[in-house]
Amino acid sequence: MPKPIRCIPVGLKNRSSLKTSLALLNLSKLCIFEPPKLKVMNAYVFPGQGAQFVGMGQDLYEKYPIAKELFLKANDILGFEITEVMFNGTAEGLKETKVTQPAIFLHSVILSKVMGESFRPDMVAGHSLGEFSALVANNTLSFEDGLMLVSKRALAMQKACELKPSTMAAVLGLEDSIVEKICSETTGIVVAANYNCPGQLVISGEISAVEQACEKMKEAGARRALMLPVGGAFHSPLMEPAREELAAAINNTNFETPSCPIYQNVPTIAVNSASEVKKNLMLQLTAPVKWTQSVQQMVKNGATVFTEIGPGKVLQGLVRKIEPSVATQSPELVD
Repeated sequence: MPKPIRCIPVGLKNRSSLKTSLALLNLSKLCIFEPPKLKVMNAYVFPGQGAQFVGMGQDLYEKYPIAKELFLKANDILGFEITEVMFNGTAEGLKETKVTQPAIFLHSVILSKVMGESFRPDMVAGHSLGEFSALVANNTLSFEDGLMLVSKRALAMQKACELKPSTMAAVLGLEDSIVEKICSETTGIVVAANYNCPGQLVISGEISAVEQACEKMKEAGARRALMLPVGGAFHSPLMEPAREELAAAINNTNFETPSCPIYQNVPTIAVNSASEVKKNLMLQLTAPVKWTQSVQQMVKNGATVFTEIGPGKVLQGLVRKIEPSVATQSPELVD
């Protein structure tokens, strides 16, 4: 009998597919199955608002000189000691708009900096606010410019919230298309704002419209439709005043060519151009966060490991629900 040869399948997904193909060619006894080696592609993802906690970043500040330097620089840029609120403040104090967004940004960006040479992304993405952290991590924005934009974003959003009472609600257990249809048929302003994972969306808009939509979604079979304790309708048309204010700041900020692709909330595909990044970022506040679609596209383009850079593990949970086949993890820091 001839000596068996090693067969590396091309275009075949598993051992079963290979055996079937070999049997048809009458070669099954002559081949030893050797699975293809998959290239590891690292996707780094950055969380948004809601991931904050008292004490966040203090371990980095105390342990790593580069972290301490950047935290102190942030105090100077912001004009107040955000480190005091982050490390020793209260949960309520950390929820203040001018604090929350810069705090999460700082924790994420500084964490990526202390990773040093081990931080080697093939692609990045950020959930809402996290997109600014991702843009510093892939060298599109400087640390200083990123922090200033995040601070202006937070204050502009707060002002927009004060112009008109508005809110958001989480909807669980309904297909995207049903949520979108109910929103479009509801009187007033209410839209799908966050596509977090299949069966988990957030809607946003005027308080009465969101309340009406929640009732209709329960009637349509939603497992839950729960009003969220937020102060405004983020990622909805009601953020237009904030979008205009932030767009002016973005226009006056220098953007470099990204060192790796970023999958922005708008348009959920790989972006490699500084001008495209800038244009998309201007649309973010009034457009939905299409996290599900972004993660699916990253996996389609080869992402195999997702590392969450920032406080908490919320994004890891969402990624596993979107694409169960990929690995998720938090970063490991070297002393």
